[in-house]
Amino acid sequence: MLDKFAPALFVLLWSTGFIGGKLGLPHAEPLTFLLWRMALVAVLLAGLAVWTKAPWPASRREAGHIALSGLLVHGAYLGGVFGAIHHGLPAGTVALIVGLQPVLTAFVAGPLLGERLRPLQWAGLGLGLTGVAAVVWEKLTLSNGDGWSLALAGLALIGITAGTLYQKRYCTGMDLRSGTAIQYATTGTLFALLAPWLETMRVDWSWEFVFALGWLCLVLSVGAIFLLFMLIRRGAASRVASLFYLTPPVTALMGWALFGEVLGPLALAGMAVTAAGVALVLRKA
Repeated sequence: MLDKFAPALFVLLWSTGFIGGKLGLPHAEPLTFLLWRMALVAVLLAGLAVWTKAPWPASRREAGHIALSGLLVHGAYLGGVFGAIHHGLPAGTVALIVGLQPVLTAFVAGPLLGERLRPLQWAGLGLGLTGVAAVVWEKLTLSNGDGWSLALAGLALIGITAGTLYQKRYCTGMDLRSGTAIQYATTGTLFALLAPWLETMRVDWSWEFVFALGWLCLVLSVGAIFLLFMLIRRGAASRVASLFYLTPPVTALMGWALFGEVLGPLALAGMAVTAAGVALVLRKA
């Protein structure tokens, strides 16, 4: 049951991260927001690992691989996305840049992991990218973003791509409870060093911020990340990466339902094209 519904559940949970960020970012600067998120989840998962007697890495080398994967997936990706939006780059533009991840992963996974895609799957990647572009086209603009925000979006793209591949190559055997606790603690330490240097660290503890923080900690940082690492462990990295194509369309639907954001005919057509592209990539031989 979990194998059957895990991809759809992952896309649904992952897409709520952008909604949580939209609710929380007006009340705290990005690194400060992420510092609170990393610290709370690290304590939660460390306690869970101790309580359930989860195995911890057997060597420093193994722990180092786990920590580096966490810095890429949680540090570079989340820091880049939150920072780019905070510095004025529209969320649609960020989504389109990060939406290049499946194609980038497919190119790198071949020589690095020995994965090969069939021509039909390559066509699916192309369809997915076209669909994502159509979904965000109506909101796509670079006028509000400067070079720094574009660089942060690029950092997010590189971080999630490299982190997915690194997790597949070196961390497939890690225990999800203890391993993710190490990843969040390592990333939280990085944000604890950067936040006082780059930000004021002031937080408006409104109900919106508390709700967003709680949601991102439990639903995203535990639920969605556990599903992502489980999917990476059981499937090809390029096929798992194609699921990220579905995030912008699902997020757009959530924005329409929760915030009244307009969905035009082009966006609706893009959702259908994206779904068809992902179906081709995931289609079994």
